[in-house]
Amino acid sequence: MLGDPTSRERGPMASTIPTSEQGKLGGEHPSVAAARAEDLSIAPLFSLETQSIPRHELPSGELAPDVAYQIVHDELMLDWNARLNVATFVTTWMEPQAEKLMIECFDKNMIDKDEYPQTAALETRCVNILGRLWHAPEADAVTGCSTTGSSEAAMLGGLALKRRWQHRRKAEGKPADKPNLVMGINVQVCWEKFAAYWDVEMRLVPMEGDRFILSAEEAVALCDENTIGVVAILGSTFDGAYEPVAEICEALDEFQERTGNDVPVHVDGASGAFVAPFIDQELEWDFRLPRVSSINASGHKYGLVYPGVGWIVWRDASALPEDLVFWVNYLGDNMPTFALNFSRPGAQVVAQYYNFLRLGFEGYRNVQRYSRDVAMRLAEQIGELGPFELLTKGDELPVFAFKVRDDIDNFTVFDVSSAVRERGWLVPAYTFPANREDLAALRVVVKRGFSHDVADMLLNDLKRQLPRLQNQPEPIHDSSTASSFHH
Repeated sequence: MLGDPTSRERGPMASTIPTSEQGKLGGEHPSVAAARAEDLSIAPLFSLETQSIPRHELPSGELAPDVAYQIVHDELMLDWNARLNVATFVTTWMEPQAEKLMIECFDKNMIDKDEYPQTAALETRCVNILGRLWHAPEADAVTGCSTTGSSEAAMLGGLALKRRWQHRRKAEGKPADKPNLVMGINVQVCWEKFAAYWDVEMRLVPMEGDRFILSAEEAVALCDENTIGVVAILGSTFDGAYEPVAEICEALDEFQERTGNDVPVHVDGASGAFVAPFIDQELEWDFRLPRVSSINASGHKYGLVYPGVGWIVWRDASALPEDLVFWVNYLGDNMPTFALNFSRPGAQVVAQYYNFLRLGFEGYRNVQRYSRDVAMRLAEQIGELGPFELLTKGDELPVFAFKVRDDIDNFTVFDVSSAVRERGWLVPAYTFPANREDLAALRVVVKRGFSHDVADMLLNDLKRQLPRLQNQPEPIHDSSTASSFHH
């Protein structure tokens, strides 16, 4: 293990290395190194404990691989246990066989489709599988691609919306310099980035009262001839709720009849697009609705893959303007590319295909149904503890949010988050956006690897902390002082 940076001053060995030995490991004379609190000291596992190496510059010489490994390994022990992180939507557990496949593919560049044709073929199969799952009308020739994550996929969907709108406006002889995009204020930050990077006005519908998601009425109220689209979220990160995609589409149909303005819908299905098709089959939110032009999803969320893969699928080829597709020939063949990123590993795409092959429809349904069962049971039990009030109950995404009751004024959600952190749990506490900045909540994300047994452990740890919280005279933490989650 790594020693305390100041431990170099404590032992007699600190003065035993001659000056001539300096630099063999990129270190300094101990008397100099002791003054550099930012340096790393080497543990006495490799007979090198009298050396130090710099943290923020390259060492002048090489380290043995075992030494370098141990130093990095020991530092990473300070990270939290990902399996106890109920803040993240990202996958934290995969089967050993999937991990083995990923290791075998770390060196394959996803963009080199000519050099790695079978990896490219697996990507195409995944796109086709998702197109069929989401009821794309051209099931035999689905238009889409993999991305580094749902954020990149969302931006590609937004770009296609903007470019299609620009082409239509120019064809009509109308100005195309003031595009806007309508969405709820609960959208993920990637949409703020999209608007900033590509000069699109964000028209955000604020929260009101107990409405925490976008409604059809509020969405249409902000649309006009310059609206490139409406973003509907299938699974809000604030509380796990689905936005009413079908109602939004129906309202936009009526809006077009009144005004002549044809406004498409992009579904941000970062999480829900891998949940609803399996356990909410009666819910119409995808390409069954003619107004839905594109869907993005995170393969590394409820797609059950480790971080690094997202997906974007368009209704058909016409929904992706040709001028967003670029052809390159220096990778060995003339091939199209329309992702924002270029080089990236093929491992996550291979792992996605492994999951599709391994689980099939029934397997995914079993996994997502189990996660929802765990979420709903845990939500109910937390609601029965007394001090908490449920905002959602995990019956859409396997995610629920809860708050401290209004009549409790001696502890906050931030105190609760800090208390369970003592046992290793990362339960995010955060405030809601406009117009509900007064509301602070905790959220639990249940996903593969979070079992009923793990849920019981979280519940028991929460119960252990409650007496202390209930007996404290006043709140200790608020949004400005707590180590809290940031949307």
